[in-house]
Amino acid sequence: MDRLRNPFSPGAGTRPPELAGRKDILDQAILAIHRIRAGRSERSPMMVGLRGVGKTVLLVEIRRQAEAEGYQCLMVEAQEGDKLTRLLAPGLRRLLLRLDESEARGERVRRGMRVLHSFLSTVQVRIGETELQVEGPRERGVADSGQIESDLADMFLALAAAAQEAGTAVAILIDEMQYLSETELGALIMAVHRIAQEGLPLMIIGAGLPQLAGKTGRAKSYAERLFTFPVVGPLSEADTRTALQEPMRDEGVAFSRQALAAIYRHTQGYPYFLQEWGSHCWNTATKSPISGDVVVEASRSAIASLDTSFFRVRFDRLTPREKDYLRAMAELGAGPQRSGDIAKLLGATSERVAPLRASLIGKGMVYSPQHGDTAFTVPLFDAFMKRTMPDSPKHALK
Repeated sequence: MDRLRNPFSPGAGTRPPELAGRKDILDQAILAIHRIRAGRSERSPMMVGLRGVGKTVLLVEIRRQAEAEGYQCLMVEAQEGDKLTRLLAPGLRRLLLRLDESEARGERVRRGMRVLHSFLSTVQVRIGETELQVEGPRERGVADSGQIESDLADMFLALAAAAQEAGTAVAILIDEMQYLSETELGALIMAVHRIAQEGLPLMIIGAGLPQLAGKTGRAKSYAERLFTFPVVGPLSEADTRTALQEPMRDEGVAFSRQALAAIYRHTQGYPYFLQEWGSHCWNTATKSPISGDVVVEASRSAIASLDTSFFRVRFDRLTPREKDYLRAMAELGAGPQRSGDIAKLLGATSERVAPLRASLIGKGMVYSPQHGDTAFTVPLFDAFMKRTMPDSPKHALK
């Protein structure tokens, strides 16, 4: 098997060769953008799911399809500790510059540039070592209060009006939205609400970990009327077969039924893991069809690769006590665990470990599927914790 022709591509946000099982989500997102361009109301999709299910891939694909239809798009990734306004500002500037260069440029586009200058005057933005300077006339009294809830809405309204004048629509795609503060989420929700009331062609499309839906509801109680929360989960066994077999067809290679079943058992249908197993199986095999015995051998190298990359980068961000907490979760099993049971295994009270749990939620390592429960955001992380920390953490915090 020629490694150069290996069709599988494990990587952060890398589009798989076959985007199986996601057509409905993609179609709904593109339809939503078409509707807001036509002046029709539509709720904004906020995709939620665990790590490794392909949320970033879907955002990238939505952007690709939208841009192919002539829409203006901006995609950013929220980061722990950074401000939303600083993330958005450079991209908003690029969008308005593109509209300013269009043949349909008019007064709304010119006003949008003035509002942008007002908005940037309240935001310190750096690109590398260079601070973005504000040049040009400002729209005084608009988007310049320094209060994100009013300024962001003013900025988005001006951008949406400029897009409408240019005969297009704007899609702002935000990844890792769980890292936004409730104040920032509240500002986004207010901006979306005002845009919907005006019937302007701008849509926010987001993605984040499962806690995003609850966090959005806490930020503004009316959020559920403005957003949908499609769940991006693991692939079904049938979609798993498609994701693995289709990329091989052009290469004249196939998996045996036993191999496909074995890969599904190992990966549980999570798209990122399918890419790892597919890649390692290709590199291990010597002929087609790829057999179950090859999967057994390839699984060892796939797991080793995950342990040194996908899992390790998250593990290395943890404090020793946070590692003990996650090891206790792993000891109890892969599924959601009662917070009290985790504390008991650590020899502590729920109140004592509550700050650890809150810190792990903030880092995106765990979430609460329902009150009192705690679950991993990273699939198969329980097995990794057992491999990395073989000893039980019993009474580690006593």
